[in-house]
Amino acid sequence: MQSNHTTPTARRKGAVTAIGAAAAGAAWGLFEAQWVERIRRDVHVPGLPSTLDGLRVAHLSDLHVGAPGVAVRSLARGINLAMAEAPDLVCITGDLRARLSGDGRLRAQLRRLSAPLGVFAVLGNHDHGAARDPFADGVVLRELENTGVQLLADEVSVVEHAGARIAIGGVAPETFEGDPSAAVRSVTGNSAELRILLCHYPEAIDHVTRHAWHLVLAGHHHGGQICLPRPGGKIRLSHGETRYLEGAYDVLGTTLHVSRGLGTTFVPFRFLARPEVTILRLHA
Repeated sequence: MQSNHTTPTARRKGAVTAIGAAAAGAAWGLFEAQWVERIRRDVHVPGLPSTLDGLRVAHLSDLHVGAPGVAVRSLARGINLAMAEAPDLVCITGDLRARLSGDGRLRAQLRRLSAPLGVFAVLGNHDHGAARDPFADGVVLRELENTGVQLLADEVSVVEHAGARIAIGGVAPETFEGDPSAAVRSVTGNSAELRILLCHYPEAIDHVTRHAWHLVLAGHHHGGQICLPRPGGKIRLSHGETRYLEGAYDVLGTTLHVSRGLGTTFVPFRFLARPEVTILRLHA
């Protein structure tokens, strides 16, 4: 009669194989978490003045500096890639810092960013202490002084370029979490020829009045961060329920761009969701 029991040697081999596979997976996850991808994406903006055609906007998000892992290294590489493109405008859509211990490194990296039309940012849920990540300390980030980055909190900044006005609006995360529709309506680009809204949460697009903004930039979902391959797509282990996970969406004539971000939460790994910095090239 054949026995169904495995031998001690077979069990040891199985355990070694499992440990090896786990170690290889962790090593890859750490590697991918700093394998920053530069994406160049063309965006059609109806009615864009010809003088703004070709305007380049660098979009960064979810830096999570201070979290365990390689967030600072990914951010440094992302900034290198962005600056090599000489963008006209830089926009950062939240979750800049995970722990207070990362504050100095965050500010040192932000000071490396520059663009003729400015560098603008909004905060995310980690920045105001509303995160479930056990590695986040909940210390609120209130300002970005001496970094060259203009922080927008339920307000709009207007810059001029080639005779056209560009309005950059920013929604504070705590305001959006309280009343999304009111938060988005309270920020208006008025009659600027190009209107760009920054909000950490992609769901802001569902509350934008038609034609109020040309472009909405967001992050938050990390592209799922940990994904598993399957025929026809990926199984995303984080934020799989959202409609706006990554990339560009046309929503009632407004373009939403969702960045996979540069950092990580909960675990310092990424699988099939590379960190990214995106250069959006606007065209009429």
